[in-house]
Amino acid sequence: MDAALYRSLAFVPASSARFLEKARTMRADIVCLDLEDSVRAEDKAAARRMARAALASRHEARVFVRTNAPSTVQMRADIGAVARRGLDGVVIPKVGSAAQVRSVARALSGLERARGLRRLEIIPSIESAAGAVACAEIAAASPRVRAVVFGIFDLMHDMGMEGAPNEGAEHARAQVPLHARAGGAVAIDSIWQDLRSASGLARDCRRGRSLGYAGKSVIHPAQLPAVHRAFAPTRAELDWAGRVREAYEAPGGRGAMRVGGMMVDEVHYRQALALLAAAERPS
Repeated sequence: MDAALYRSLAFVPASSARFLEKARTMRADIVCLDLEDSVRAEDKAAARRMARAALASRHEARVFVRTNAPSTVQMRADIGAVARRGLDGVVIPKVGSAAQVRSVARALSGLERARGLRRLEIIPSIESAAGAVACAEIAAASPRVRAVVFGIFDLMHDMGMEGAPNEGAEHARAQVPLHARAGGAVAIDSIWQDLRSASGLARDCRRGRSLGYAGKSVIHPAQLPAVHRAFAPTRAELDWAGRVREAYEAPGGRGAMRVGGMMVDEVHYRQALALLAAAERPS
């Protein structure tokens, strides 16, 4: 799995023509046209039409649409409206069970057959206690799921943690990438809300990467360079990877060995190759 495809997931309100136009040239890995939280109830139908029209334009990034939650009447209408050429997948918010993912997958299969579309991806959003506990099953629910995304603020609300510092959700934040990987997917971390704090964003990215996240959700294009830097290999990591590859691929170099004072073996060699491959991906 190519985790670099999920370094950045940028949310764009589908109700804003100005933001939809800017999204065409946004250098995120994924641009996500949002029909959920950023759109007022009275604007949902118009946003659906605007998202569908935007899919006809060429984008620099892969394009997903965040639908409304599976528990709402809007979700089926959302999927029916946006399952078109130009769409790469859907982000499904507030997923609490594998059954919800399978239901969306069945709906997409019918639309793909009827409209001659290639298979669309599903990114379930883990935003509740139920979703966090079932994350491995959610990630494994369909081959369409290659990533899940963590939503810290909705999870805090579900847990009754209004007004608490974000650290209160750190246990769930740490569990999501672990269980996503167990289910065969990678995890995308939640947003950093304070647009004024570049240092806070950098710290939060480092924390997310240390927990095993493959990337981060963003709410402003200015956050993208910092996020991409944080989820790219560092110079020290690349130096280490180069030494490991050189030692491991030398004649007689297989098995456990010492490289730079550290014992390495097959798993470290695979890690080294992954780091070196990640460095070749576009920023």
